[in-house]
Parts: sequence; structure tokens; C-alpha cells
Amino acid sequence: MKRFLAIVAIFSSVLINAYADENILLRKDFIKAEKQLWKANSSTYQALYNRLHFYPLQPYLDQKRLMHRMRLSSAKEIAQFLEKYQGTPLDWPLRSKWLNYLVKRNRQSMFLAFYQPTSDVELTCYHLRYQLNKGVSEQQVLSNVARLWVVGKSQPKACDPLFERWQKAGLRTEKHVWQRLTKAADGGKHTLIPYLTSLLPEQEQYLGRLWHKVRRDPSYITRLSRFPKKNLKESMIYSYGIKRLIWRDQNRALKSYQQAQQVFQFSDQQQQQIALKFALALASKNHQQAPQWLEKVDAKNLTGNIVQWKIADVLRQQNWQEIKLELDSLPEHLQQSHKWQYWYARSLIAIGEQSAGNQIMESLAEKRHYYGFLAASILGKPMNLQNKPLQVTEQERLALFKDSAGKRAFELFHLGRFWLARKEWNYWLNQLNDRQKLVAAKLANEIGWFDRAIFTLAQVGYLDDVDLRFPLAFNEEINLQANKQAISPAWAFAITRRESSFMSDAHSAVGAKGLMQVMPNTAKFLTRRKKISNKYLLDSENNINLGTRYLKKLLDRHQGNQVLATAAYNAGPSRVKKWLKSASSLPADIWIETIPFKETREYVKSVLAYQQIYQEKVGKSSQVFDNLHSKIISQL
Repeated sequence: MKRFLAIVAIFSSVLINAYADENILLRKDFIKAEKQLWKANSSTYQALYNRLHFYPLQPYLDQKRLMHRMRLSSAKEIAQFLEKYQGTPLDWPLRSKWLNYLVKRNRQSMFLAFYQPTSDVELTCYHLRYQLNKGVSEQQVLSNVARLWVVGKSQPKACDPLFERWQKAGLRTEKHVWQRLTKAADGGKHTLIPYLTSLLPEQEQYLGRLWHKVRRDPSYITRLSRFPKKNLKESMIYSYGIKRLIWRDQNRALKSYQQAQQVFQFSDQQQQQIALKFALALASKNHQQAPQWLEKVDAKNLTGNIVQWKIADVLRQQNWQEIKLELDSLPEHLQQSHKWQYWYARSLIAIGEQSAGNQIMESLAEKRHYYGFLAASILGKPMNLQNKPLQVTEQERLALFKDSAGKRAFELFHLGRFWLARKEWNYWLNQLNDRQKLVAAKLANEIGWFDRAIFTLAQVGYLDDVDLRFPLAFNEEINLQANKQAISPAWAFAITRRESSFMSDAHSAVGAKGLMQVMPNTAKFLTRRKKISNKYLLDSENNINLGTRYLKKLLDRHQGNQVLATAAYNAGPSRVKKWLKSASSLPADIWIETIPFKETREYVKSVLAYQQIYQEKVGKSSQVFDNLHSKIISQL
């Protein structure tokens, strides 16, 4: 049996390596074929296409050819292609273009035959309109319209005839108008409010105008005479405004709400929603009234954020007896979290219950976690990485290697088409069981597709293979640039792992780009250039160079304090300076726990924990968490 398995291992290894070598040549042919695609009937293209018969990405040539020059005579071929690749990333780009092509030519029956449910509102509206035209009952079709109309933004013009028929059928009610107005005012497009106001009954149109003014400026609510009837709908508008005002002007919001409670009949739900917003806003600003508002929140509404600030308030005071009492009062399921176990143990030790506190710390110190590393540091114990490498058999590799969707994903990755590669990967993963997903993660790691391995392990919940979850990705570049800047390579690895999971083309919602999520303005500052291209920022060497240089500047600015530099990398140095003014001279673990921004708070914890792991992976003996609980963070 062992001999058989050895033969299988050798065979599969040879097969995979041979496949990889062959694909290097086929990739070149594929790129050549793409360039010849606009001459699909030429002998050059046909020769290339035929050579790619068994190449995983050949279907992309078919897809692009069909999309390039659409014609009704291609309907049968398009139908066959879409049937074969239905649900894959090859499907929707072709299907959506084909459906829009059919709309332009008013081929309604053909459109209905090819249509698949979609989030594309315009195509959905055409689908419903064409159903009505083909005799489907109004009752069946128009029942789907309300969900398209009651949204906080304008919808495509293609929906207008459908909305008009829905209205003429008497299905649009005042309730629908009010619901849409509320959505537009509360987070939607405020430019839609005047139109919706005109649809309200004349005696209620002042409510639309009131919504619009409060949306533009929440302080508008502070003159209660602007709410003449003090009824339910006015109280909704006031509640919306006061929950925004508390973040902008705490004292003004507190005074206004005190007055409003005398004239409005707020429901219990409204009062609790307002109390939640007040508690979070005041606590994050370290306002003196924060404790009393935190107490106003009902136990059933104790979110993670509220509990965080209830404890943070007493942590700042380092009132350990009160901290213990607060933690004792938490629901049992919250008490079991690593975070609150750590602080409970800290409070026990601080009030003299050393034995009980150390017992909890001993248990925590066995965890590969920020709080586990803190506990180990307090006890003077080595960090426990709990590394359990994932074992994968050659048979599992070979079986998974045969999957066509997986092959497409890997080939697109090798071609550097990462966005499309991830789409194929995600589709593929949805077809696999958990064990197969782990094998896929292992294969991804081996070819240097580190982000897919990291995310897949997290999705499955297999968190104990430290090498797969914390790879020494871009090892040469990160070590080179970190050493050049005289910063810890482990710190640079940890920042990169936290920022992008080593996804070199990562983009954030605020515009940060690349492995270390460098902002364009930061890059301009560091390079003294007026313009920085996306291509420059997304180049891994450039990005690591910029990221490590910025880390060095932040470290110098904060006098070598890596905790503050890490926080500044995420939130910006000006915010860190502001936080230091309001809460300084605290032990580092308390300062971190009371950072006002949740994102930055969790970011700093993650980076510290990741750095500890990378310290051990790169063979450094220094401990990131040494005496972190006793180091004082003070204003610089």
C-alpha cells in the first residue's frame, strides 16, 4: 500500500509539473490569440485557437468573440455557451451584454428566454415590462414593483413605464411614498426628496421639506417650533436629526433632547435607539456624561460596542474594583470572550486576588491571540503559536487539480488577472466541501496566491496552520526595504498581512492601494511627485518601498513608539495626536483598549499579534508584548 501511495505521489507530482511547464507555452499562445481575436476568421487565429483546445482559458476566447460583434444569427451559439457555463464568471458578462442587445432591437420574446434573475435594476424592469406585454397577469407582475420603487435613490428610466402602470393600477400608496422618502432622507439621495415631497398629500408636504432641511443640517432640529404638531412622523424626523447631531455637537444635542422629551411622545424603541447613539458618541469622545448614558441602554440592547465603552470608561480611570464589578455584571456569553477574560484577570491581580487572576491568565496564555500573548507576557511565559500544519495527500491534490473552474482560476492568477481570478476562485469554492477548500488553500499558497489561502482558511475555520495563514510573502522585498529603513521586518510583514493579506492589487473604499494600502497623497508626499499612477502604486516593489518609508516616518514622529506609529498608519497622525491629548499617561494595553475608533483599536491589536507571530517566523528573539501592560503611553 505504501509503495502504491508513493507511486501515486510521484505520478501526480510529475503530471502537475508537466502541466505547469506546458501551460507556460499555452499562456503565450492565449495572449497572442486574444490580440488576434478581432480577426477570428483568420488562419493565424484559428491555428492559435486549435492549439488551445485543452487550455483552461479557451472559453474566454469564445466569450470575447461572441461579445465582440453581436448579431441575432449568433443566438443559438450564445444559448449553448450560456447553458454550458451558467452561473460561472463566464456567464454574466456575455448574458448582460446580449440582453441589452436584445432590448435595443426590441426582441422581447428572446429577451425573456435568456433572462436570469439579476441585481441589475434596468434589466429587471425590462423583464417585468416584457412579461406584461406578453400577457402575464398584472397581479403577478406588479406585485414585484414596490421593492423596486421603495428605494432611497432614483431608478433607471427604463423603469418609468412600469412605475406608471403600477401607479395607475392604484398600487402606490401614501405609505410607499413615506417609506421611500424616509430612505432617501436617511442615507439615500437627498436630491430625490423634493420629488417625493410633491407626492405626499398637501397637508403633509411640510414633512418632506422638514426632512430635507434636517438631512442637510441636523442642528435644524434644535428649534422645536419647526415641529408644529409633535406627532409620530415629526418625531421620526427629530430622532433622525438628534442621532446625527450627537456626533457633531454633543452639548447642543444633549440640551435639545432634554427639551424635546417634554413635547414629543417618543416610543420606547425610539428612546433606546437615541440612548444607544448618545452612549456611543459620548463615550468615544470621553464626555463627562458618557457613564449615565451608557447606563440608560437596556440589557437586551447591550451590543459589543456598548459593552466596550462601558468597560473603557472605567479602564481609563484604572478603577480595578469597578472594572471587576462591571465585568461580573456582563451576560455569561460575553464574559467568556478572550478580551473580557483578560481584563477580569487584570482586575483580580490589581485588587490582590493574584492566584485567581493568574489562573485565568494561564488559560489565556495558551491561545494564539492578542490577549493570549498579553497574558503570556504578564506571566513571563513563551508565546504559544499552536501551529498545526495542514496535511494534504497527493490523491487529494490530484483530484482537485482536475477541476476546470479551479484550473481557470489558477491560470488567470498566473496571467496577473487577479480580479477575474478571484471571481473564478469564489465560484469554484462554492462547489467544494470544506475539506476540498482546505486542499485548494494549500495549492493556492504553493503557487504564491497567498490571499486566497488566507481567506479560505478563515472561511472554513481552520486557523491553526500558522505558515499558511502568516506566509513570508514578498519576503525578499519586505526584508530589503525594512532593513533599509531600519524598522523591524516582522512589523512590516504584520502591517502588510493586516492591510491586504498580501493581495497586491488591493483597493480600499477610501483610495488606499496595494500590498501596504498606501494612499496616493502619502505616495506624493514621500516621492515629492505631483502625480502618482495606479500602476506605480500597485507595483509590489514600489508599494513596499513607500509603505516601509511611511512606517519609518511615523516611528520617528512618535519617538520610536511602535504602538502609536501603528495606530497612526491606520487612522492618521493627527487623530493619534488628538487621542493622546484626551487620554494619555495610561498603560499601553489600556490605551489600546480605549482607542475611540473601533477599526483602529482592532487594527493595532491585530498588528501586534501578527508581529509577534512573524518575529518567531523570522527567528527574532525579542518579544513584542514584553511589559506592554506596564509601558505608559503619554503625550509626546
